[in-house]
Amino acid sequence: MSIPFTNPLSIPVLGFCAYSGTGKTTLLKKLIPELNSRGVKLAVVKHAHHNFDVDIPGKDSFEMRKAGARQMLVASHVRWALMTENAVEGDPQLPHLLQQIEQDKVDIVLVEGFKKLELPKIELHRAAHGKPFIHTQDDNIQAIACCDDTQVPSELHRLDINNVAQIADFVIEYIGKWQASPAPVPLAASSGCEFEMSKTLSVGQGIDNILSFVKPITDTEQLVLDDLSGRVLAEDAISPVDVPLNTNSAMDGYAFKLSEPRLERYTVVADVMAGHQYKGTLQDGEAVRIMTGAPVPAGADTIQAKELANEQGSEVSFQGEIVLGQHVRLAGEDIAKGKTALAAHKRMQASEQGMLASLGFGQLPVFRRPKVAVFSTGDEVCQPGEPLKQNCIYDSNRFTIKSMVRKLGCEVIDLGIIHDSEDALAEALKQAAVDADVVISSGGVSVGDADFIKLALDRVGQINFWRINMRPGRPLAFGQIGDSLFFGLPGNPVAVMVSFIQFVQPALRKLAGETNWQPSLVPAVADCKMRSREGRTEFIRGVYHLAQDGKLHVTTTGAQGSGMLSSMVKGNCLIIIGEQDDQLNPGDTVYIQPFADLL
Repeated sequence: MSIPFTNPLSIPVLGFCAYSGTGKTTLLKKLIPELNSRGVKLAVVKHAHHNFDVDIPGKDSFEMRKAGARQMLVASHVRWALMTENAVEGDPQLPHLLQQIEQDKVDIVLVEGFKKLELPKIELHRAAHGKPFIHTQDDNIQAIACCDDTQVPSELHRLDINNVAQIADFVIEYIGKWQASPAPVPLAASSGCEFEMSKTLSVGQGIDNILSFVKPITDTEQLVLDDLSGRVLAEDAISPVDVPLNTNSAMDGYAFKLSEPRLERYTVVADVMAGHQYKGTLQDGEAVRIMTGAPVPAGADTIQAKELANEQGSEVSFQGEIVLGQHVRLAGEDIAKGKTALAAHKRMQASEQGMLASLGFGQLPVFRRPKVAVFSTGDEVCQPGEPLKQNCIYDSNRFTIKSMVRKLGCEVIDLGIIHDSEDALAEALKQAAVDADVVISSGGVSVGDADFIKLALDRVGQINFWRINMRPGRPLAFGQIGDSLFFGLPGNPVAVMVSFIQFVQPALRKLAGETNWQPSLVPAVADCKMRSREGRTEFIRGVYHLAQDGKLHVTTTGAQGSGMLSSMVKGNCLIIIGEQDDQLNPGDTVYIQPFADLL
């Protein structure tokens, strides 16, 4: 039985497998120096099937380890060795062992043993031993190194087990062709196949189906520069000027014309400040003192920093290497006049506003803001600020939804709490669909919930009740009421926020005009074990940080109940475990979705 394997490194891992007595270690002892002689830096991992000790009894390191040190690192000017006491049942985990290797210092890892793992391998075989082939049961065999008497299928790469140079050639070729397999990206678009609404859907299928119903708003309005924050541009902004407007200096220094050979001294003829210019043309042997942003005079083509200049009287000489055109910013090199400075369908924030201001725009056309009606349902829900009734809860979902809707630049229509009456719900839904582009409710869509909202929705619209293969946020209602879109989110507070982020957010962004928006997914290193279930997408609240190894690391916020809003407050991201995984171990690569865009 084979065991799945994922290479956690950014360098290739190649195994050597054979039955005992075939000569794996003998071959590696010859292959390693051969590869070294060709400039290949390598590491080796060997699987030992027995208890072993690399230390020497009586040595300080041995005694401290025996005294209880779980890890003992011994170092000298020649080498260092880390010994770890790690008693486990069964075989050690190769991915964990590989992560102990300094992969920036080697080109490949050779593995002896771990025969059952699904890692790329070279099989060693000697016909005289009478053992069966391994490649007939293992699709990961890349080549077979064997003796002349061995019969090998034509499709399998054959190597001479006694020809170390030939095997080294194969390993080097393997290194050259190897490409790291990217970690599977969760939330990927569905395959495009049809699916039945009555069945459980993947997250990707749910998103794709929702977006197929969204028709972007086409109404526009003109807004002044100050009011553009969070709005979506309706037309390309074409630059009316070059940026920079003039060819100018990138630093304080001296402008002059560079010649070959370089002159020893230049005569300083003027000072040029930002906002002013030198009206003449510099001649050979002349220079001007120039400030950052000041126009470069005609005749000059190079700037030297003032720190590398030595001025004596009216003359200046320069130190260091000088390259033609250095520290000169050419007119239009950032944005050329007549070119698109900002494309339509871009959501504008501080940096976009600043750039548009630098081009002189006073106002621009934007798409109308989507109108979103929000309400909560249930007689058990109370308005915050009022006395809490017995057996009731305060309404938190409506406020988290409204906040996220506003963060996306939409106009909120707050319908408050609509209590459990089919007629009241139906009337509220009909009016909301007239006033708003999107209607969002929370609660009342799970199996077993009271039927008030389901009956009301059946009366006024075309609604599907989906079971999404995700946690939290499994139940989701989506459809249309008249010309408006309807989202029925779960009742649990965390499930509401996760469902909004995954399903409502992309719909509102497309509706507002952001036609090509994609969620920000960032790879990080897991610092703890996380469990899920294969076939389900898990959204775990997490905290990511930049670790000392220069990589993002992430851990969970702790307990993950779908009603625990504190986990969203403590966290700064969602950790996404994709459908293909049932467990992530410390050191595994996982994708995170930072909260920064929305929360």
